[in-house]
Amino acid sequence: MLDIQRAAPNRPGLRGLALVCAAAVLAGCSALPAPPVRAVQYDFGPGAMATAPSDRRAPLPPLALADVEATGMPESSTAVLYRLAYADAQQPRPYAQARWSQPPATLVQQRIREHLGLRRAILNTSDAAVQARVANKRPTVLRMELEEFSQVFTSASDSAALLRLRATVAEPTGLGENLVGQRVFIVQRPAATADAAGGTRALADAANQVARELDEWLEQVVVR
Repeated sequence: MLDIQRAAPNRPGLRGLALVCAAAVLAGCSALPAPPVRAVQYDFGPGAMATAPSDRRAPLPPLALADVEATGMPESSTAVLYRLAYADAQQPRPYAQARWSQPPATLVQQRIREHLGLRRAILNTSDAAVQARVANKRPTVLRMELEEFSQVFTSASDSAALLRLRATVAEPTGLGENLVGQRVFIVQRPAATADAAGGTRALADAANQVARELDEWLEQVVVR
C-alpha cells in the first residue's frame, strides 16, 4: 500500500504550492498600511511662569478686546504656513506634519491679552461688563486683523517669521463708535532653523514683539 505521508513531501507540485502560499502570506503582511504619522502641534509656549513685580505706575483704563479676525488666512485653520519667496511668494503652503494647537488668530489674541493685562483690565466686547461705565464712559474698543502669519523663505536655508497685524482703536458713543486711531504692525523675526520647528519659534517671538509694540502705541492713543 502507498504511504501517503511519505510520498507527499516528495511531490514537487505540492512543495511549490506551499512555497507560493507562504510567499503570498508574507507579501500580504508587508502590504498592510503603515499607521498614520501624527502631526506635531505647536503653540507660543507657556507664557509668564511667575507673577510680574508690582508696577508702581498708575493702572491704565480698561480696554474692550474684540476677537482677532484672520483676514489673511483660512478661517479656523491650524496649518503652519510658509512661503517660498525665491520661487512663488504668492502661494502660501502648509507644512504636512505640523499644526498649531489653535488657530493662529486665537494664539495671537491670547498673547496680546496676556501682555496688555499687566497694567489694565481687559474685557471681551461680548461681555455684559463692557456696557458698564468706567469714569462715566464705556471702555475703549480694540479691534485687530491678522493679515499675515507665515514663515517666509528667501532661500532654501534662510527664512524669517512675518507677522502683519492691523489694529483699530475706537471710542463707543451713543450713535456707534468714533475712530481714535489705526496702525499696521509689521514684525519679522529670523528663524533659527529652516523647518517648522524654527518657523513656529520665530512666529511666537514675533507675536511677543507685536504685543509690546501694540502696548506702547495704545498708551499714546488711548485717553486716560
